[in-house]
Amino acid sequence: MYRKELYLYQQDTPIKAIVRNYVKEDFQQLIEIQKESFPPPFPSELWWNEEQLTNHITLFPEGALCVEIDGEIVGSMTSLLVNFDPDHPFHTWEEITDNGYIRGSHTPTGNTLYVVDICVKPAYRKLDLGKLLMQSMYDVVIHKNIDRLLGGGRMPGYHKHSDKLTPDEYLENVLTGALRDPVISFLLRCGRTPVALVENYLEDEESHNYGVLMEWRNPFK
Repeated sequence: MYRKELYLYQQDTPIKAIVRNYVKEDFQQLIEIQKESFPPPFPSELWWNEEQLTNHITLFPEGALCVEIDGEIVGSMTSLLVNFDPDHPFHTWEEITDNGYIRGSHTPTGNTLYVVDICVKPAYRKLDLGKLLMQSMYDVVIHKNIDRLLGGGRMPGYHKHSDKLTPDEYLENVLTGALRDPVISFLLRCGRTPVALVENYLEDEESHNYGVLMEWRNPFK
């Protein structure tokens, strides 16, 4: 099982953080993080529920991570294993994650660690906890000696430019630094690189339902 302790800095103040696997006793805090991060009008039925979380820690506990500060869980990240063929990259989030339940899609012998979700409490986002969780998942990739971490990123800034730019043009502008996207730019800073732009990846008005598959390749493979 995974456990990492380190210090983060809030201005000049060191703050101790612990990254570890989440367990059943953490479920209520994990659901609260979702509520804070995705308040109404975001539909409450899309927050984590106990059945999904139970599947995560039962089917693939190694892919269920949280970050804890002063005894409080303030962020989480969940993944599953899949077999990914770069020559056939197109899929939807719902298909590949079993709508977050991972029952029918988790493949213990898979070659790819696939990100289901990453979430950090708004009050703690300046500590770069999302990047810390992502780097911790890279540790899992190396530990399991698999090919990559992969996941689809929303393009929430696209709706502001969709009258002038195609999705491909918008992504290219983000990659060159001409535009900044809240999600794609964050993933780039985490070391992820684009694999494919996917139409109808997830239901998201801001992204016009597009997602960008982005990977981190195992440097030892």
